[in-house]
Amino acid sequence: MKTKVRSVGPAIYFLVCFCAGLYFTFAAVQGSYGIFRRVQIDSEIAQLSGERDALKAETDRLTNLTRRLSDDDLDLDLLDERAREVLGTARPDEIVIR
Repeated sequence: MKTKVRSVGPAIYFLVCFCAGLYFTFAAVQGSYGIFRRVQIDSEIAQLSGERDALKAETDRLTNLTRRLSDDDLDLDLLDERAREVLGTARPDEIVIR
């Protein structure tokens, strides 16, 4: 009588392949370069782009004010406004509302 001997080799091979597949799937989703990390990076890019745009607008505004207060292109109304704001004064014909 001949008995069938089951080989353990194919079972081990499939188990190793299954574990490798699980590992690579996990790494593709949760790893350093995975999908979740990519979404997080995209979110940070959007946030930092907004901050950059706000800082650019503030820089442009301050550049405009600096240019308007320079010796070459002096804006007397702006100079008067800034001086009264810094010194805390008002003209006699003005009404101050606080």
